[in-house]
Amino acid sequence: MDIQSIKNRFGIIGNSPALNHALNTAVQVANTDLSVLIVGESGVGKEVFSMIIHALSPRKHNPFIAVNCGAIPEGTIDSELFGHEKGSFTGAVDSRKGYFETVNGGTIFLDEIGEMPLGTQARLLRVLETGEFIRVGSSKVQKTDVRVIAATNRDLLEFTQQGSFRQDLYYRLSTVPIRVPALRDRKEDVPLLFRKFAADFAERYKTQSVQLDAAAQQMLVNYYWQGNVRELKNIAEQISVLSTDKMITGEVLQRFLPQRNVSRSLTVIGSGSNAPVTSGGQAADFNTERDILYKLFFDLKRDMNDLKQMIYDVAHHQGYTPAEPSSGNLIPVYNDGEQQITNNYNSGTPILLDSNDHHEDVEETLLLADREKEFITKALKKHKSRRRDAATELGISERTLYRKIKEYDIKE
Repeated sequence: MDIQSIKNRFGIIGNSPALNHALNTAVQVANTDLSVLIVGESGVGKEVFSMIIHALSPRKHNPFIAVNCGAIPEGTIDSELFGHEKGSFTGAVDSRKGYFETVNGGTIFLDEIGEMPLGTQARLLRVLETGEFIRVGSSKVQKTDVRVIAATNRDLLEFTQQGSFRQDLYYRLSTVPIRVPALRDRKEDVPLLFRKFAADFAERYKTQSVQLDAAAQQMLVNYYWQGNVRELKNIAEQISVLSTDKMITGEVLQRFLPQRNVSRSLTVIGSGSNAPVTSGGQAADFNTERDILYKLFFDLKRDMNDLKQMIYDVAHHQGYTPAEPSSGNLIPVYNDGEQQITNNYNSGTPILLDSNDHHEDVEETLLLADREKEFITKALKKHKSRRRDAATELGISERTLYRKIKEYDIKE
């Protein structure tokens, strides 16, 4: 089957070289039983690639199931994947088959594989290497024949260095890696995608399809699509439903595009982009207002440490023997140990630094923890303790929310 036929079958829009390369790789690996790791940002369509691989494989007539590892609480993920025996834990009133048992002969897609707990990773590695697994609460080894396709929007190699992801599992999963390009890396496809979405929504809502003028189209192409195809589709739906004018100008489009500009050292990429970047030029990834606040706090702290280092260097050149600066404090002193005042090398303004900075670090850390606990408590209250909805509101996985609730001892 050629690439265009696959695009038509699975509703894939675009002709960028990066997209075509990813599709070609998926087609070539589909006829094998190799494990595949699909890498890409949130919203690029990683699950579609897993469906393509399954549909073109010899397993196509057997079951396919997609599992979001980040949405399953840590305490139950082993049971979900591998099953459990009756009485193996509180609430296990009956024996239950896991996904690796029910999908025997088919394909299992493990999304957000980076959120999987280390203990479950060890169980998964055994399945990949020997095809064997054990139900929770059982000692009987069972066999399964399941092809595993995993996906992540995180840097798993960095996770292996941090000890949060098994290195052996990473190399076992990434036998064939497929990198799905971000939308900003296939800008030529943005107008095509928007027209397709606009036409679909016009048909759904029985309205005339919206169109973009030249300025609006250029703005759409230059925009930093943090949510990728999913975000573009949402914008197209909003415009189709809410805009009274079916010819969309740049001014009208601007009202629908989320404003991600952040003050201070953050600047805008390009004439139509709203992506915040740091002073080093790297695009920042902000999912919630909380992330923006944390980013500003940490940037401010870094700037303070840079200032302390500068004062240390100036004091050293002026003949003082200051204490070595650290991330927490900087105390310039004379050789006799007496705390002194140093001068700013430009203005000569006296600046007194003392050891209270260490206490400020502790207070700042506690403040951030209190704010995080407050955000979680409010989200749970707003959604009446529905953890999935609260996690979506906070921009974190359900498993991470579960861990935070236990960490802060939050009463639901």
